[in-house]
Amino acid sequence: MNLRKHLFWVVSRTGHFLYSHFPLFGPLKAAIGVIEKDGTFLMIERNDGRGLSFPGGLSLPWEDAEQALVREVLEETGLRVTNSVLRFRYYSSIDIPVNVTVFDVEVDGLMRGSWEGTPCWLRLPEVRRHVIPGQRPVVETLG
Repeated sequence: MNLRKHLFWVVSRTGHFLYSHFPLFGPLKAAIGVIEKDGTFLMIERNDGRGLSFPGGLSLPWEDAEQALVREVLEETGLRVTNSVLRFRYYSSIDIPVNVTVFDVEVDGLMRGSWEGTPCWLRLPEVRRHVIPGQRPVVETLG
């Protein structure tokens, strides 16, 4: 495991543990994108070992959901969001308390990974088997 991946593992696991036990700021805000192409979905194989997640992440305090989505998709995949449509919102407390906004997203550009993980195109059965528990409500809407 290279240093960046190991560092993300430590930061992610520590953050999840602490905030799940001490949610000082209440529910956090997050935005994720459902990006579909030819019957496959763009997922991030997370470097913290927790499984697959949809591109996206926590909102910064000054961002709205769409701004967070655009920033996180670019950071995690190298792709630019060209269109986004609100799909739905939900609350999860499975890992940490979080209000999640989900978008259907179109992207453009050259895909690359980040310290957070490796983007990959997967069919729905594979997504269902390995998606992180807090994002299962998204998978349930995909069919």
